[in-house]
Amino acid sequence: MTRPHTPTLDRVAGPADLRQLDDATLATLAGELRSEVISAVSETGGHLGSSLGVVELAVAIHAVFNTPADKLIWDVGHQCYPHKILTGRRDRIRTLRQKDGLSGFTKRSESEYDPFGAAHSSTSISAALGFAVGRDMGKPTGDAIAVIGDGSISAGMAYEAMNNAGHEGRRLFVILNDNEMSIAPPVGAMSSYLSAMYANEPLAKMKSMAEGFENALPTPMREHAKRARQMVTGAVQGSGTIFENLGFEYVGPIDGHDMSQLLPVLRAARARATGPVLIHVCTTKGKGFAAAEGSADRGHGVAKFDPVTGQQAKSKPNAPSYTSVFGQALTDEAARDPNVVAVTAAMPSGTGVNIMAERFPARVFDVGIAEQHGVTFAAALAASGLKPFCAIYSTFLQRGYDQIVHDVALQGLPVRFAIDRAGLVGADGATHAGAFDVAYLANLPGMTVMAAGDEAELVHMVATAAAHDGGPIAFRYPRGSGTGVVLPERGEVLQIGKGRVVSEGSDVALLSFGAHLPEVEAAAAALAGDGISCTVADARFAKPLDMDLIRQLARNHRALITVEQGAQGGFGAMVLHALAAEGAFDRGLAIRTMTLPDRFIEQASPDDMYADAGLTRVDIAAEVRRVLGVDAKVVSLPRKG
Repeated sequence: MTRPHTPTLDRVAGPADLRQLDDATLATLAGELRSEVISAVSETGGHLGSSLGVVELAVAIHAVFNTPADKLIWDVGHQCYPHKILTGRRDRIRTLRQKDGLSGFTKRSESEYDPFGAAHSSTSISAALGFAVGRDMGKPTGDAIAVIGDGSISAGMAYEAMNNAGHEGRRLFVILNDNEMSIAPPVGAMSSYLSAMYANEPLAKMKSMAEGFENALPTPMREHAKRARQMVTGAVQGSGTIFENLGFEYVGPIDGHDMSQLLPVLRAARARATGPVLIHVCTTKGKGFAAAEGSADRGHGVAKFDPVTGQQAKSKPNAPSYTSVFGQALTDEAARDPNVVAVTAAMPSGTGVNIMAERFPARVFDVGIAEQHGVTFAAALAASGLKPFCAIYSTFLQRGYDQIVHDVALQGLPVRFAIDRAGLVGADGATHAGAFDVAYLANLPGMTVMAAGDEAELVHMVATAAAHDGGPIAFRYPRGSGTGVVLPERGEVLQIGKGRVVSEGSDVALLSFGAHLPEVEAAAAALAGDGISCTVADARFAKPLDMDLIRQLARNHRALITVEQGAQGGFGAMVLHALAAEGAFDRGLAIRTMTLPDRFIEQASPDDMYADAGLTRVDIAAEVRRVLGVDAKVVSLPRKG
């Protein structure tokens, strides 16, 4: 593949080189950097639109500030590709999101230019304040700069941090990257507020500055800046922006793709700031690449693509994704029951609720990047008599855990938690792994916890959750395609706490919980060829457990092995605890639990990640042999195709 011509970028080994270039050359460099990002992501896939939107901003920040002594924190971090190219990682940029390659997010262990790891949103201002306090207490760090998007700044944590930072009054910089486009169309009062400022024609054109900064600007800009600031902040009426009311000096809005605006504004801010400053920068997600700018999500997450046409590589036709199966099953339930509603936190297409939104838009609520609010909102929907399905990725549901405990479980409210991206997810790596939800939900009184063994089971679990009014209920399912089983026309309501036997054997019982069931079946089939007979069972429920099934498996087999796509302390731990309470170990019982190991699994393909975790069909078969004391004569079992 032909690489872009980048003579200026080729002269940059790190940010120190940027500081030797004049402004016109920096603008040229930004154009070459954009081409390099497009070329690299065309080979790797990844978060294209957000990275293209901050090309000029990345160049300007590194040219003005003294990174890595100054701490630059990218909020969410998925827009960090230009930053990585500029900070000594260009030679590895085409390994993005791949095994043993660069992370798709900022990562402390990867570079001194990544002072704080981020892959969840709205953490940057808190981190920047922490670095500012460290500086002021004598630690060897300089200025702290947080770059946060208009979607991320809508989350409560960002305002908690801004309130604290304003109260502290310490020098730090928050750059609000306002592209009017979070992953989904922005929602909420905050986005409306920003949009109103952005849409005001005079403000979109003027280079306004906070009071006290105007004199640092070139003369022609000075009077324009004063007038624009008055219009933005309401200074004429004696009022201020929400940011100023929180204690920040407000600068902006400015054009985030115009280096002639960015560079002098950042230089002025750095030269004059004494306390917290918010710089409002307006950008375009996907800037400079027509295919991204023209797509509905502005190229948020893309597969490999043709860098000329933008045409993404199409995967081979396969079984429908678990996400789409959930979305369709939920829509079917909503068609039968007007009380069914859906809640998601800025991920309608990612969770599949966009399918329901197309048919029943008034019953789907996207609360923005606000998982805590979303969970409590769903709790009150349930208290009102509605049937809320709260659809949030496993890794993001962690952010609303106190609300699950206090607002849902403690009150026994029937919120239905649809937990997408359960298990290991591939290129997004450890930050997005759905490893902990079984453990953190199953220990809550009154919580019912299910996991789908295949996509047909998922349809049944949607129906089961819709019918369940006795308290909170959760069901988990993985990212990616299903197994290809025939889907039922309508889900059946499962008996709560009852599993199923998939196939019967005599030597060892393999009790699977969730989507690892096909791998368990494959291990059993391979072992059968060597004369080892396995019963395979699908637990369906981690809470309540099917104790009749578990007792039967333990009683009638030489050993019982549980298998799950989750961390220690989850399903297997529930089984061990229940059996111990019944005195099963007093009589002697051979049992093993196979879980994710007690460490984070680095990015790779899902298959490679499960191999790293020791959870492949080969590993399951080996565990069976170990527990039976049988030597493995055949060590190579067929891998998943």
